[in-house]
Amino acid sequence: MKTQPVESMASKVQRQHRIAQVLADEAVVSQTHLVELLGEAGIRATQATVSRDLEELGAIKVRVSGGSSVYAIPELPSEQIAPSEHLRRVLGEWLVDVSRSGDLVLLRTPPGSAHVVASALDRSAQPDLLGTVAGDDTLLAIAVERKGEALAATLTDLAGFAEAR
Repeated sequence: MKTQPVESMASKVQRQHRIAQVLADEAVVSQTHLVELLGEAGIRATQATVSRDLEELGAIKVRVSGGSSVYAIPELPSEQIAPSEHLRRVLGEWLVDVSRSGDLVLLRTPPGSAHVVASALDRSAQPDLLGTVAGDDTLLAIAVERKGEALAATLTDLAGFAEAR
């Protein structure tokens, strides 16, 4: 009996991780081509979904030898500043809770997503933020001395929540 690959509805994080791998390993010339490659890996996705994923991953089209253009995800140096709209989108999508104790702001995310929020925060150039430490579903944002309340309020606002505790 011949077995066929099992198609799965991969989570967004899993799908985007696979897209990043595909773009690193293959010359992907179109979104349709990417949808096909994902399908071969057992991941079903529409062209519209792939388009959103590419945008969120920061993928760009680059010209390669021979003149054709392929998708690539540029390396993001830690000093690169993420646009504020990107931070708002990440916090609105991934953040589920904000709480504070002094200059420490505790942020909760769905399992496996804390690093996404931490990365966006680290690249956000928030003036009240010193840095982050991320686990699986929890991250700690460390505020500049006596700026914990302001940082919690800013993050709460960006995430679209009512108020930090």
